[in-house]
Amino acid sequence: MRFHIFALGLAMFAHAAPALAQDAPARDAPVRDEFFWLGEINKATAVINTEEGLLDKAMAPRITAGIVKVLEDGAKPGAKRPSTVITFEPLLIAAAGEDVTLLHAGRSSQDMHATYRAAILRDDMLALADQLSRTTATLVGLAEKHVDTIVPNYTNGVAAQPNSFGHYLLGHAAGLERDAQRIREAYARIDRSAMGTTVLNGTSWPLNRARMADYLGFAATVDNAYDAAQISSMEQPVEAGGIVTSIALHAGNFVEDIMTQYAQARPWILLQEGDGNTYVSSAMPQKRNPGLLNSTRRDASTAISLAMGVAIQAHNITPGMGDPKEVKPNSAMVRSGIAVLRNWDRILKGMVISPDRALEELNSDWTASQELADVLMRKYKLPFRVGHHFASDVVSYAKDKDIKPLDFPYAEARRIYAEAVKGSDYPAELPMSEAEFRSTLDPIAIIRNRASAGGPQPAEMQRMLGEARQRNAQQAEWIKEKRARITSSLVRLDGDFQKLQAKAP
Repeated sequence: MRFHIFALGLAMFAHAAPALAQDAPARDAPVRDEFFWLGEINKATAVINTEEGLLDKAMAPRITAGIVKVLEDGAKPGAKRPSTVITFEPLLIAAAGEDVTLLHAGRSSQDMHATYRAAILRDDMLALADQLSRTTATLVGLAEKHVDTIVPNYTNGVAAQPNSFGHYLLGHAAGLERDAQRIREAYARIDRSAMGTTVLNGTSWPLNRARMADYLGFAATVDNAYDAAQISSMEQPVEAGGIVTSIALHAGNFVEDIMTQYAQARPWILLQEGDGNTYVSSAMPQKRNPGLLNSTRRDASTAISLAMGVAIQAHNITPGMGDPKEVKPNSAMVRSGIAVLRNWDRILKGMVISPDRALEELNSDWTASQELADVLMRKYKLPFRVGHHFASDVVSYAKDKDIKPLDFPYAEARRIYAEAVKGSDYPAELPMSEAEFRSTLDPIAIIRNRASAGGPQPAEMQRMLGEARQRNAQQAEWIKEKRARITSSLVRLDGDFQKLQAKAP
């Protein structure tokens, strides 16, 4: 099953490959794949074990030369880059002789593979965080432009209440902020080195695990040796899959909300034509199909499928099995989330909003009717359910007579109110004046008069916009800091490895 889903994921990425290339830390940086990290682990082992007396210094020249040769050969165009310890080590032996296996003191493919998987997933999660931050910035920027754009919002697929479009967008941004939190929390659990735990119970060699972790850019070590490769290494991709799923669900919700507009003859929100956003029907000249919406929804479904595949593979197997650990499908799964976010960003930049058409739609329906009940309760102490009954009767009468909110006769409102409170102790006359009745049904006034925290009123919008921008800026700084730590650690390792080479006679 996972193979089939993975194949779907690879097909999806085939058309997105040029865009995904920008996720690399730098254009001229080496590919940080399994081969790369096996090389870094061997370099760090050579430095640490030589300096700490676990490896005879006389062996350093041959060993370092062998490591360099293997890495240089692997960097050549079209060269093979082995991804496992048992395929990498023969290259070292060929380059430096059997003595090079002295590097293997206290090591196992279990802890080495667990370490490079964590390192690669760590890079993938930073790439996901980076695109999440970019998409969030676009979302918040669009929200700022549409603070005063009043639109209908929908519940149960039906127009429900008026809202600021900016407020609606900030709601989606809040969802992405939680995804950003999840990435940071998961990253802290992934950013730990398994090196030195060997298979599952450590080693008799007094390895400097903390120094190894630091050279490889990890913030800490996995404390329990059994946990390192048997437990945490299996759960890491599952946790990443949960984050990808959340992102895909958020994107899918947004896409489907916009898709409902395409069923209308006169939508208030569309995609700008061209630039791959829409395409013309092959048979019906009037149609402008929302291709970008369709492909983003498809990509979100693919991302969820890939994420579910990890959980299914990790289910009902003994600890340490390799089923859910493979780098390629797990990287593809994370990158599927990146592709969804990137397309969501394109949607946001390609949307065309018609404030006048949105307001027209609001005024053609009774999405403001709840406000009648709210005002009657807040200002005139009428129980909400009584006011709700009155407002519901107004709507029923209006729909039966095809009367729009702005045209509803005030005299009929008074009559319906009197019938609603008949036989009760409440005032028989509608306490609202005609002017107040009209303003209560005005969507713009409703938004302006909201008073609760987190609402769409201007003051709250400015507060939430400011906080959203600040949180996203902090996220961008966090990404920069984590990438810088990894880079500086690897630079320091290269420097110390070169010093070890230089000491060779």
